[in-house]
Amino acid sequence: MTTPEAPGPRLRAPAHRVSPRARAWWTLRSVIGTLVVLLPQVVAAVVVPRIADVLLVTGAATLVVGVVHGLVVPRVRYALHRWEMTDDAVHTLSGWLSLEWRIAPISRVQTVDTDRGPLQRLFGLSSVTVTTASASGALAIDGLDADAAVALADRLTRVTETLGGDAT
Repeated sequence: MTTPEAPGPRLRAPAHRVSPRARAWWTLRSVIGTLVVLLPQVVAAVVVPRIADVLLVTGAATLVVGVVHGLVVPRVRYALHRWEMTDDAVHTLSGWLSLEWRIAPISRVQTVDTDRGPLQRLFGLSSVTVTTASASGALAIDGLDADAAVALADRLTRVTETLGGDAT
């Protein structure tokens, strides 16, 4: 005996990808993170030569992990990250090792924020954070084209204003 399917749209992945420039942004963040870990090891090796051999090994490991991270993670994140706003909800899919799929009903949206850090501005990107009346926290859409982020924030703001209420 088969179970009848529920009426209405089926659950599916969000429709939109983030900006292709997000790969370069994520790669640069990875490079900076690797340098933040690697540079103190190099400085310590120069300042304290008796432990230079150990620091050479840890530095090489840091460099290998950093290069692999910088080459793999931005591509995987770009392939997986999705977002969408429908008339009923905001959908996000994000992550790279562990995927997080979030759906927030429009009626639960409390605030909409955009963020453009220095590296994001360098690549013409922005992030949109949608805060909801949920214990799971806000939904974040990182790596959007700056103009698309403004349009999304504007659309979300207009739609939630028409609903009224306090989104709780």
